[in-house]
Amino acid sequence: MLRFRNIDASPEDPVSSWGIEGLSTALERGYLPHWQRIARAVRDEPHGTVARQLETALTVVEPNGATALLSAVLAQARESDRAAVARSLREHVRRSGLTAQELAAAVGTSPSRLSTYLSGRVVPSAAIARRIARVAEEHARRGRIHPGGALDSSAA
Repeated sequence: MLRFRNIDASPEDPVSSWGIEGLSTALERGYLPHWQRIARAVRDEPHGTVARQLETALTVVEPNGATALLSAVLAQARESDRAAVARSLREHVRRSGLTAQELAAAVGTSPSRLSTYLSGRVVPSAAIARRIARVAEEHARRGRIHPGGALDSSAA
């Protein structure tokens, strides 16, 4: 049975109340049900309080199977966010009717930088992501505009 010492929470309380000390204890002496609860909390909010506290706990606890498992859960949960952003940006490009190179020029970035956003290797700032969405939406609404300004009659 897992017991917390020196904190005002118990293993039965929500994971969000455990703090770094409780998470560390669960990593060192917990069991699968405790680790599953931590994993759910991290998946629910990959950048939330529990995830950030888990990051800290992982640096102070001796590596073991639980630390390896929950490190992977944290990385995967955060990668899912990155993948979702990339998927959304690719959908904007598709709906816009522009090539990635044309969209990059319209947004004011380089094709290679846009490629890193579309692949998920780099997550754009909120301002760039919003600009991509706005430009793509404008082009989707108006039909495809060629760089010279002429409307593509096949898109009209």
